[in-house]
Amino acid sequence: MRDAAPPITGNRIIYDAKLPGFGLRITAKGVRSFVLNYRFKGRERRITIGQYPTWKLLAARKQAEHLRRQIDLGIDPLEERIADRTAPTVRDLFDRYALEHLPTKAPRSAADDRSMWIKDILPAMGASKVADLTSADCDELHRAISIKRPTRANRVIEVLRKALNLAIRWEWIDRNPASGARRNPEPKRTRYLGREEVGKLVRALEDHPERVSADALLFMLLTGCRRGEALNAKWSQFDLQHRVWTKPSSETKQRREHRVPFSTAVAQLLDRRRAEPVGTYIFPGRLGAPLVEVRRTWVKACEVAGLEKVRIHDLRHTFASLLASSGQSLLVVGELLGHSSPQTTKRYANLYDDSLRSAAEGVSILLAAPTLQSAPLSLAGDDK
Repeated sequence: MRDAAPPITGNRIIYDAKLPGFGLRITAKGVRSFVLNYRFKGRERRITIGQYPTWKLLAARKQAEHLRRQIDLGIDPLEERIADRTAPTVRDLFDRYALEHLPTKAPRSAADDRSMWIKDILPAMGASKVADLTSADCDELHRAISIKRPTRANRVIEVLRKALNLAIRWEWIDRNPASGARRNPEPKRTRYLGREEVGKLVRALEDHPERVSADALLFMLLTGCRRGEALNAKWSQFDLQHRVWTKPSSETKQRREHRVPFSTAVAQLLDRRRAEPVGTYIFPGRLGAPLVEVRRTWVKACEVAGLEKVRIHDLRHTFASLLASSGQSLLVVGELLGHSSPQTTKRYANLYDDSLRSAAEGVSILLAAPTLQSAPLSLAGDDK
């Protein structure tokens, strides 16, 4: 091997006498590599096995024999190597996910997805081939994030599972390794403000000096809308005469237009906002752009109202609870909140306990009428 002289230019191959197509290629610079020449479906092919002396003759010949067996079985080893080299990575998966799927999501949700990819998924497995991912890889990612952020770990796996389902659709893989991944328990945390608490909060917001952010929070309480829907609300979306707010699909979580009537209190709040210089947005921030942050106003209002452990999103839950306690059906609650599925609204079913109990009491009163009291009910049957 070492004694074979290199050519003056280009390369030459010294073929093995025992195994057809197997040989040692020597370049003009003296680089020696084992190769295998073969024909596949009428085409001349050549695949490099490895460089000498990293690959010894015996090992290279055994590999060449293995490649020959693959060829006999109808497998082109060079094509497989090229396919493996160009196979999409998890980073490629993110690029296509960002291009085709993220635009279908609401801006805030898309930004959250992108953050999970950049901070969690790509650092852990960005260079891995999508086809090489295993269930163990997904479980390890979930386990690593769960150490400090158990709920976030669940969200990351959901995003990864969705992307891998798309990879199946794109014919990159045949199965989803993230399917069946373990989930951390997520206790439901739903806080409803009582009527007295609502009164205190409203007074605190009415007295707050930051009128734009305070009005935005009042608007969320009065409509049950999501934070992003409120802050991105435009005057063009409101029919003030008929008191109807039409949220465009681009601003709703369910990605469909949501047409919802609003109350007299909301109309009065909008009138107050119209007294200010009117731009595009109802709750404008600097330079006419939509207001971005209301948290400082929220924290101060809760402090003044004496409210603890209350999130801005709990305003939406409070709106739903007040609807339910006033006797409105789950259908009405779901329509006003913009739920796309009745299953989502069912979380508020327990709020109807008092109404259902009153209905049951009404039946009991009817059954206890004087005509029935004279003939007590017998559950034992007639023995005669």
